[in-house]
Amino acid sequence: MSGLPEWAAALPAVNAGLNGLAGVMLGVGYVFIKRKMRSAHALTMIAAFGTSIVFLACYLTYHYALSAYTGEAGKKFGHAGTTLRTVYFLILVTHVFLAAAVPVLASITLYRAWRQDWMRHRRIALVTFPIWVYVSITGVIIYVMLYHWPGAAP
Repeated sequence: MSGLPEWAAALPAVNAGLNGLAGVMLGVGYVFIKRKMRSAHALTMIAAFGTSIVFLACYLTYHYALSAYTGEAGKKFGHAGTTLRTVYFLILVTHVFLAAAVPVLASITLYRAWRQDWMRHRRIALVTFPIWVYVSITGVIIYVMLYHWPGAAP
């Protein structure tokens, strides 16, 4: 985007990478708990949470810089065609809505693990996990559709 410093223009790719990394860690953490590798599971999930915190900091920094340097709120979806736009906006709306819930759900899930309240931890983890994975995957999809899909606006 014109007027945006190079460091800020690189943040969407960093954010997609962090989203993807968090998604991979969530999958690995899931495998660990299924194999009863509790310590490895705990460390992996803490790392996924930390990665998501770094993502959030980078995401907010990008949008602050975008607004400050260009006056824009976000990158516009530059594709023509009703079907593709509809798919994009459905993904975006569900992603944004569920992304707002992830920090709360993940914090409660980790807190219950820290307290060793395993029954309640498992109960909320069954809700948190698929939402968090969905948000991680759709974050990468949104990035690809905005920046790398054939015909994406520069």
